[in-house]
Amino acid sequence: MATNSSEGKGLYVPSLEKDSCGAGLIANLNGTKSHKIIDDALTMLHNMEHRGACGCEPNTGDGAGILIQTPHDFFVKKCREAGFELPDFGEYGVGMVFFPKDKNLMSQCRVLFNDYIDEQGFELLGYRKVPTDNEELGATAISVEPRIEQVFVKPKVSLDRRHLGTKTPCTAKICGA
Repeated sequence: MATNSSEGKGLYVPSLEKDSCGAGLIANLNGTKSHKIIDDALTMLHNMEHRGACGCEPNTGDGAGILIQTPHDFFVKKCREAGFELPDFGEYGVGMVFFPKDKNLMSQCRVLFNDYIDEQGFELLGYRKVPTDNEELGATAISVEPRIEQVFVKPKVSLDRRHLGTKTPCTAKICGA
């Protein structure tokens, strides 16, 4: 691995550097959970002049955010408040769903999504509405703003995590094939 300044340090390889539109990385390589990494990521996000597509208004764009470890204790508390319990850490999955605001259309989407969850061999544990604050958004963004919810699922049968995301082994194991 390169260690001098002309070749880079650690995992950094200058010859592989390229300009990316609004991308940044802050990581804690030892896996220690810390709120400091959240603060650092939000500071980086705030300081980036361009974080994705810009709209016709200065306060309308395609959004930006951060990805963190699963906050299990937080989810346990919030899901209990929403009326359902979570299994142990690592025994469930969570996803972000962007539903339409129209109640009839949202209901139709939820039925289809719930059926798909079942077809893929998962049990629906519940949904949690994600609190949002659109006070600073432009009119264009507000006009198409979705209803954001988190969906919590668990496999119906024991599942080898290495096969998550690979349809053939995962589906075969769930279906008992």
